[in-house]
Amino acid sequence: MDFSTIRNLITRYCTGEESWVDSRTVYIGHKEPPPGTEAYIPQRFPDNRIVSSKYTFWNFIPKNLFEQFRRIANFYFLIIFLVQLIIDTPTSPTTSGLPLFFVITVTAIKQGYEDWIRHKADNAINQCPVHVVQHGKVVREQSQKLRVGDIVQVKEDETFPCDLILLSSSREDGTCFVTTASLDGESSHKTYYAVQDTKAFNTAEEVDTLHATIECEQPQPDLYKFVGRINIYLEREEPIARPLGSENLLLRGATLKNTECIFAVAIYTGMETKMALNYQSKSQKRSAVEKSMNAYLIVYLCILISKALINTVLKYVWQADPNRDEPWYNQKTDTERQRHVLIRAFTDFLAFMVLFNYIIPVSMYVTVEMQKFLGSYFILWDDDMFDEELGERPLVNTSDLNEELGQVEYVFTDKTGTLTENDMELRECCVDGHVYVPHAICNGQILPGAAAMDMIDSSPGVDGKEREELFFRALCLCHTVQVKEEETVDGIKRGIHQGKSTFYISSSPDEVALVEGMKRLGFTYLRLKDSHMEILNRDDETERFELLEVLNFDSVRRRMSVIVRSNTGEYYLFCKGADSSIFPRVVSGKVEQVRARVELNAVEGLRTLCVAYKKLTHEEYEKVCHLLNSAKLALHERDRKLAEAYDIIEKDFILLGATAVEDRLQDKAADTIESLHKAGMKVWVLTGDKMETAAATCYASKLFHRNTQILELTTKRTEEQSLHDVLFDLSRTVLRQHGSMSRDTFSGLSGDCQDYGLIIDGATLSAVLKPTQEGSSSGGNYKEIFLEICRNCSAVLCCRMAPLQKAQIVKMIKASKEHPITLAIGDGANDVSMILEAHVGIGIMGKEGRQAARNSDYAITKFKHLKKMLLVHGHYYYIRIAELVQYFFYKNVCFIFPQFLYQFFCGYSQQPLYDTAYLTLYNISFTSLPILLYSLMEQHINMDILKRDPFLYRDIAKNSLLRWRIFIYWTFLGVFDAMVFFFGAFFLFDNTTFTSNGQMFGNWTFGTLVFTILVFTVTLKLALDTHYWTWINHFVIWGSLLFYVIFSLLWGGIIWPFLNYQRMYYVFMQMLSSGPAWLSIILLIIVSLLPDVLKKVLCRALWPTTTERIQNADRLYKGHLSEFSPLSSLHAPPARKHDRHGNESQNHVHRRSEFSPSKKLMCTYWGGRPDYCTFNSFLRIEENPRISRAAYANSAPGPETSV
Repeated sequence: MDFSTIRNLITRYCTGEESWVDSRTVYIGHKEPPPGTEAYIPQRFPDNRIVSSKYTFWNFIPKNLFEQFRRIANFYFLIIFLVQLIIDTPTSPTTSGLPLFFVITVTAIKQGYEDWIRHKADNAINQCPVHVVQHGKVVREQSQKLRVGDIVQVKEDETFPCDLILLSSSREDGTCFVTTASLDGESSHKTYYAVQDTKAFNTAEEVDTLHATIECEQPQPDLYKFVGRINIYLEREEPIARPLGSENLLLRGATLKNTECIFAVAIYTGMETKMALNYQSKSQKRSAVEKSMNAYLIVYLCILISKALINTVLKYVWQADPNRDEPWYNQKTDTERQRHVLIRAFTDFLAFMVLFNYIIPVSMYVTVEMQKFLGSYFILWDDDMFDEELGERPLVNTSDLNEELGQVEYVFTDKTGTLTENDMELRECCVDGHVYVPHAICNGQILPGAAAMDMIDSSPGVDGKEREELFFRALCLCHTVQVKEEETVDGIKRGIHQGKSTFYISSSPDEVALVEGMKRLGFTYLRLKDSHMEILNRDDETERFELLEVLNFDSVRRRMSVIVRSNTGEYYLFCKGADSSIFPRVVSGKVEQVRARVELNAVEGLRTLCVAYKKLTHEEYEKVCHLLNSAKLALHERDRKLAEAYDIIEKDFILLGATAVEDRLQDKAADTIESLHKAGMKVWVLTGDKMETAAATCYASKLFHRNTQILELTTKRTEEQSLHDVLFDLSRTVLRQHGSMSRDTFSGLSGDCQDYGLIIDGATLSAVLKPTQEGSSSGGNYKEIFLEICRNCSAVLCCRMAPLQKAQIVKMIKASKEHPITLAIGDGANDVSMILEAHVGIGIMGKEGRQAARNSDYAITKFKHLKKMLLVHGHYYYIRIAELVQYFFYKNVCFIFPQFLYQFFCGYSQQPLYDTAYLTLYNISFTSLPILLYSLMEQHINMDILKRDPFLYRDIAKNSLLRWRIFIYWTFLGVFDAMVFFFGAFFLFDNTTFTSNGQMFGNWTFGTLVFTILVFTVTLKLALDTHYWTWINHFVIWGSLLFYVIFSLLWGGIIWPFLNYQRMYYVFMQMLSSGPAWLSIILLIIVSLLPDVLKKVLCRALWPTTTERIQNADRLYKGHLSEFSPLSSLHAPPARKHDRHGNESQNHVHRRSEFSPSKKLMCTYWGGRPDYCTFNSFLRIEENPRISRAAYANSAPGPETSV
């Protein structure tokens, strides 16, 4: 052995193999291999502890503080607090320290509690008992003590404690059934296989005698991928090598079902298990509101620095006069005189920063966090979104994006399982052009309901009969379905055979539908026993086929195959898959007839599969076996080698026929998509299905309408024309009507505007997204042209999409120049990439598993719930948090600007206007609860109206309530109110107000008066903005004002022993004893609120928004507007339309002579303009009544009919 080998062995022993190589060796039962076979090198692996917590008892305080002070606002207040401690500042360090301490403490308690819950869950898992084989006996140990290489016994209904390789099972065939509901949500039973050479070891003593090693890849998070091999040492010198794949790997968290017990060896433990690797944190998403908050914070920070700078400069201008610099009552010390002027100026600048620092609302962040966390429960508690069939409620995996639900502009949705039920039923099958309908024909007998269907001749001839039966046998054999004879199996369809309840179990609903369809056509799949598949044919005879190989389905090949041997010794390769993957590999058969039927079924929205076969000789089979085994035993690039082997094997087929399976549209899917369109959202369907099937679903779900002009950007078209020409043709088509104007400026629903729908496939998309070569004659960027076409289309269908392409599309739209907010919704593992890529990811808890729900931000049970989640919850979340953010900045401007003005009247001496207690408690106690409750309870429009009228969603689109114009309005309103507080009180004090006992008011009384007006004004401002009043609102708003009064009376009415000085003693009572003070409080509150009230009244009267129109109408109907229809008449008036002769069209309406209060009144159009508050005679009917198209451009469908 040379030196390098020794060095490598030392490194491997000391550091563990996983640190430097991509595979590991596991010694089963920790037994050394026989001498002379290989070196025994024990490796270090982690124990089986699961740690999902972030903190420990020792690191909680430093780690939590570090994380909290990474937030800019917290760090800023920490600096201010330290400045107050270091230099002589006008305010006590308590004024900054206490609010900061409150925010940090509340956040730490919340995070600490959440982590304590995680610790409890971890301990419960880590301490649960497991059964381990030691010295030929089964002993109990705690789960956390398991080590890699331990042999574990697992009994029925127990959960696997770590990732295991199945060695043997109590079932004779060495299989076991497993449910992986906790991993991917699939409740169906999956079958796993023991290693053929170890399945005979059925007792602890036998298993303990096993000498073997496992070589496998290092831990990685893909649940469905595993590559390894087992070397079994028997008496012979050379070990027996067998391949290991995902079918041998039992994952932690899965549960053993319908199997008495198994023995398995641990290969991945603790945080290296696939479950633990999948639960690692995802990238943090930030909402548009949070970005606006940060931008506003920077603006206010600039305002703060400007204020401090102005006051510092003016202070030194003021002190240029020696008499002002050192008045007789404030002489400087020698040390102060000797200090450099720049140091003094910088110290003063910091002091002013401290004085004005409350303009930055530190408590806003903790309030926003509480609002998001508590607000998320409204989704969880929503009974309308509860699914009785599944017994599931919506899930909120992150509450940080609640308000983003109200800002969605693009919705990307999967088709199968999202728009459709993913509940498959075989509609028909086609054999050599003859059509079989399972419900219509059974064993040659035409059943009722078979009228107008193509029927096969009941006696098709000997050759036709053989082909028919071979087709049925192919579908009974080419699958991975398991049979369970039991009364209940979760979520599995059932059939009846020979008096027994038979359940077909499969991870694919398509396969269950096909096998059940064959059963109705006379061929029943019975079971897989001893590697033999049994079929009951039409003559009630049992046929046995030996299952030799299974070439599993994958999304790249889009097909699966099996190799079987019949009783007569013939070898068959049966294959089923998508037409695009079968037809190119077919060499004979009635291809054109089958292709025509497949295309017809696809247009009707049915899922189609083609079935083909070929016979193999014994020599060909041996060759195939050798090819497959060499690929399966490979540890490196096994997937690529298997794909190459499959490609060689699966060719030269004879086409048998095709199947058509129906996947029904989900309940109210069409209504939901129509509502999303009306709300101004663009809906894209991203699916792996073929174009015709997906297009039919899009028509059924109202994504495309009958008048929608379909534009195709598919491989078929780009073969006839170059991609460059096709793109420019489509671009000219969509821009011909609007010029260069984007369709976003149109409603997308007006009859005068042509609707376009785009269909693109995966291959063409790859070409579009491919970077343009420099110097290419194509000239221009395909991606930009494609985006321009998409912007002008009302809907886009992307078919034949790979999972990565779905994410690429979402990323492309996110990165476009408008930077729209995107939402992705799907139910399968193939949708996870786009769910993670979108701003908001929503998973559907469907039949394809829970991967999507687990990786999403929100999870719902049905697609129809998306409507309420966006139009109601998203709308409410956004308007609430928008008001919260603007109000926080407003009330802090009102709070600090009087302090800034006060410096002009106190010689820039940094004298505080307010008492320390008021400075500390203003944001914590006096004004915090009303806005928090508002942000949780406010409903500016009735919930039913928001659901019925999706157009209201447009009022809040594009972050409209947090635009700079509105932000500046709130800021100037705060400045105006602050000036009213300060100068109003100042001028009322100008004549030296006296109290009843002759005492004069001092500066603390003046500051308390300003503060009292301030607290009452900002609280009443919020009361004026509140539309939805409950007893809780009344209690909190009036209770906050009462608390302020009581606190002020106690704070100034008692001599507190812990205070060194008490400058507020009797100040509040003295102020209230003065009549002018009461007058000034009432008068200045009214003057402060008056401009905002006038602005609202005038805007509502002259330029009302759609929301304000509906609020007015709702008040008119006393909260029962949702019973009236249509709501579209309350929208902003549509422009008058001109007919082709240039005449202005009028909206003529039927009128009734009187208004009866017992009748429900519909809102009407009067001469092209909506009128929702004037009700004249309705009985006078105009001649030739006509209703213009414009008046109903925005009307809701169905029962919402305009009068």
